Amino acid sequence: MLGTEARDWRLAQDVSEWIEIIAIVVIAIAVVGAFVVGIRLLVRRRPEEAYIAFKHQIARGLLLGLDLLIAADIIRTVTLEPTLENVAALGLLVAVRTFLAWSLVLETENRWPWQRARSDSSVI
Repeated sequence: MLGTEARDWRLAQDVSEWIEIIAIVVIAIAVVGAFVVGIRLLVRRRPEEAYIAFKHQIARGLLLGLDLLIAADIIRTVTLEPTLENVAALGLLVAVRTFLAWSLVLETENRWPWQRARSDSSVI
């Protein structure tokens, strides 16, 4: 009976693995895109804009990738092995990834994630 239960959750395991693969692809595309945008701006002799655009592009890709990785971890933990140890590990992973996401938003947008984005007209 235990073998039957494990096979029943094979789809959940496959889905979580595919989400992880998609997360890796998203991050890789963001890095390549950041290099393309950065090099294009460097060629136009705008190094400060190139750095900012590069940093923002990578941060956006990492944020989306982190969200996807969290989703894959939740699927895996909840469906496959919902033990106390695995749930605690998931909690730690989510906390670390949340901290990383907050750090990325703070670094790229100079604000905390829960603060409204500043518009150019509101800057004094």
